[in-house]
Amino acid sequence: MAQILVVDDSSTVRNEVGDFLKANGMNVAFAVDGRDGLSKLKADPGIKLILCDVNMPNMDGLTMAEKVRSELGNSSVNIIMLTTENSAAMKERGKAAGIKGWIVKPFKGEAAIATFKKLVG
Repeated sequence: MAQILVVDDSSTVRNEVGDFLKANGMNVAFAVDGRDGLSKLKADPGIKLILCDVNMPNMDGLTMAEKVRSELGNSSVNIIMLTTENSAAMKERGKAAGIKGWIVKPFKGEAAIATFKKLVG
C-alpha cells in the first residue's frame, strides 16, 4: 500500500518527486491525471497524502480534490497542490476543497519532507 499518491501529467515531475519521496522512506503510487488519481485513491485505502498538479488533461487537480471530498466522501486524506499556478482564486477554490497546502514548482523536497512525513503519520 502506498502512503503518498503523486498526481501529475508530467512523467518528469512524477519521477522527480517519486524518487525523492522513495529515497526518504516513503511508499509512493502515481497517477497521470485527476481521473486516474481518483481511481488509484479508491483502490488503495493506505494513501494518506496526495501531491497533485492543477493543470492536467481529463481532470484537473482542483476538480479531483473536490471529487475526493464529495464523491468519495474522503475527508481524511491530506491533499497538497504542487503546481506552477499561484493565483488567489485557485488557492481559494483549493481551500474550499480542503487542500492542506500549496507548493509552487519547482519541487524542493528538502523544504517539505518533514511536513510530508507528519501528514502520512
